[in-house]
Amino acid sequence: MKKTGTLEEAELKCATRVPGVPVSQSDRSPRAQRWPLAHRRCFPFGARTMFPALRLRLRLWWRAPVHWARDSAVYAQGQSPEARVREYFYYIDHQGQLFLDDTKVKNFITCFKDQQFLAFFFSRLRPNDSGRYEEHFPFVSPCGRERNFLRCEDRPLVFTHLLPGRGQGEGGGAERLSFCGGGDELCVPFRPEALFADPASGRLYHPCPERAGAVGLLRSSLAFELSARFHYERGRGQSRQPTHFLWAGQRHLLTNELARYFPGEEGGGS
Repeated sequence: MKKTGTLEEAELKCATRVPGVPVSQSDRSPRAQRWPLAHRRCFPFGARTMFPALRLRLRLWWRAPVHWARDSAVYAQGQSPEARVREYFYYIDHQGQLFLDDTKVKNFITCFKDQQFLAFFFSRLRPNDSGRYEEHFPFVSPCGRERNFLRCEDRPLVFTHLLPGRGQGEGGGAERLSFCGGGDELCVPFRPEALFADPASGRLYHPCPERAGAVGLLRSSLAFELSARFHYERGRGQSRQPTHFLWAGQRHLLTNELARYFPGEEGGGS
């Protein structure tokens, strides 16, 4: 069978076909020039030849507000369940990055970075007892007539940085753990003896305010930095829970006070 032209030429003819009008490469319509190649491959004869039902569905999808479902929680960003009330939905990952919950690609580019906003958001965080979305979004940050619901990959507060004390060098003052990108505005005193390593997940935790669940997660890079300071019982190696933490020239006996928040770890995991 003789070939009549290349694939690109065939696509061009399909994309510019008008009934009753000869097709030539020099006779391209402005609309055809604007169509990307991917569009022409999907609908080579133009949008008017699409199935009527498909065209109607695309029109309705384009005009209707987008609703999202997370584990059976259905919502629309900015919805107004009652007069003068707006609801928004957020998600925080194990690195302490905050996103709109319906963000499809969650990474450093799409997360919130404004320190003032983050400090405002997390300083008002509390358990969700509003009667709405309590199961799927266990925390809420109210702001006037706005309800900002939050769900988390692990914990709602994630410690991201260890800030130095006021004195000189390590241990010169009360070091602080900063959480969720809030810098100096979102901090708790660093208590080395209260660190808890969960043997099930290998993640590291530190106490945080009760209103945010009492347990905060240390992000991966910070946990890796501190993990070298753990000491284990002689002869047991690292197969068991650490017993001490070396900080500022002192060996701090770990209290394992956070073990009660982890199923099966009562008694410090020993």
